[in-house]
Amino acid sequence: MVRMLYVLVFSVFSLNLAQAASDDLITKTSPYSVSDTAARFVAAVKGAGATVFAVVDHAKGAKSVGMDMSPATVVIFGNPKLGTPPMLVNPLIGLDLPLKVLFWDKAGTTMIAYLDPQALKARYDLQGADKTFQAMAGALGKLTDKAAGP
Repeated sequence: MVRMLYVLVFSVFSLNLAQAASDDLITKTSPYSVSDTAARFVAAVKGAGATVFAVVDHAKGAKSVGMDMSPATVVIFGNPKLGTPPMLVNPLIGLDLPLKVLFWDKAGTTMIAYLDPQALKARYDLQGADKTFQAMAGALGKLTDKAAGP
């Protein structure tokens, strides 16, 4: 009985966390493959003068340990001019900076997701940094649109 109660409480808690997390996510679709969309995004980031710090191919990682998964890639990127000021106020935002964008296959459709920068602003209680987080949101929107666009 205690085990069933634990499972029930954990399930409800997990669903609430998942819902809260998904409320802060911005998702889009792309007509291109995961690898092509990620490559287009990397090109857009570099073209905008930002830095690509890493490209993580999760499917390749899974394959290296004998597991198969659908394509999933995270691109970690940023612009120190935008990211440094919030870190000077609250270094803990370094847990979420540089920014990350996930590209993955969902039943044959390429999906794009990233955390809304306004959620970062709220998470780290960064008052008075509206312009910085608006700039991040604008950049993420434009860059992901380029990745998924014609």
